[in-house]
Amino acid sequence: MKKILATAGVLASVAASTVYAQGIEITHGGQHPTRPGDPSQFSGNVSIDALTTKGSAAFAGSGLVAFAPGARTAWHSHPAGQWLYVTVGNGWVQQEGQAVQALKAGDAVWIPAGVKHWHGATEKNAMSHVAVTPHLDGKNVAWMEQVSDADYGKR
Repeated sequence: MKKILATAGVLASVAASTVYAQGIEITHGGQHPTRPGDPSQFSGNVSIDALTTKGSAAFAGSGLVAFAPGARTAWHSHPAGQWLYVTVGNGWVQQEGQAVQALKAGDAVWIPAGVKHWHGATEKNAMSHVAVTPHLDGKNVAWMEQVSDADYGKR
């Protein structure tokens, strides 16, 4: 039940943002092909299924992001924050200067605006999450340097 409520909350946030749209937008499964994570933004095997696109009426970018074991984002921040909802597996999230925090399926995460962080799978387990990232002045992410293996291994 908690999973359903958390997912509904995230999706309701996205849906509420399209109040200004002229009509309902539906993105059918397979409409946007799965793409690999950009190597300048991710380490390891990452695939992304876009749920919203730049041309949509949504106020946020969103996608289902799948991380193979050991895969992770580069350090980054978001001008308007980011929601994550872990759908499968086990992962980690870390705010710069803080301890790594464990994630598991059903966990929901809010990352405030401007907070430098990374997230991804654990060394031995895959992890997938839905990410919802609001736009501010047309931007939703600022990518930074890769997370080093030494930093990734710190727990």
